[in-house]
Amino acid sequence: MRPQFVLFGSSIVQYSFHQGWGATLAHLYARKADIVLRGYAGWNSRRALNVVDKVFPKNAPKQPELVIVYFGGNDSTPLHKSGNGPHVPLDEYKENMRKIAKHIKSLSENIRIIFLSTPPIDETKIQKFSDDGIHLTTKGNKIVSNAILKELKDADWKPSLYWKDMSAKFEEDSPYDPISLHVKTTNISHAPFPYAGSKL
Repeated sequence: MRPQFVLFGSSIVQYSFHQGWGATLAHLYARKADIVLRGYAGWNSRRALNVVDKVFPKNAPKQPELVIVYFGGNDSTPLHKSGNGPHVPLDEYKENMRKIAKHIKSLSENIRIIFLSTPPIDETKIQKFSDDGIHLTTKGNKIVSNAILKELKDADWKPSLYWKDMSAKFEEDSPYDPISLHVKTTNISHAPFPYAGSKL
């Protein structure tokens, strides 16, 4: 079976497949791993903790090799006077994230986790990387993609989960491969469509 990478988080994850960092990962890993989207816009860490065992059941026939988690943007919104809304106090947020990590790590000794943190509040930077003050622009998505790819490249994990180190499925040479100008077949199983966003 192909390795499975699960993206788990709020809208930064849910919308990541719309010309975002999730789409970039799906593109680069197209013949190497299945990128599974578990994004839930508007969610906070409290709500995620309530369902983490359903999103990642212990008895699943296959556990992911990698989980990328992002919650925190909604948690950090101001507390509404009604007491409703997504705000979660910082200490509870930290504990929720610890519990989410503990559950995911309990699924397999081989599972790897990358946590994306919420960016610091910096009004000038927010203008560059977000159209609405919350969600990422193309430039912001490129930064996240590059950071994830760098982490995967630099991680001392066995086996490596960096896309260039992973074998492609059905990568053997074939007489059905495209023919080059020199009338030779060219195996393109490791050649993703040009990705101008990163040298990673």
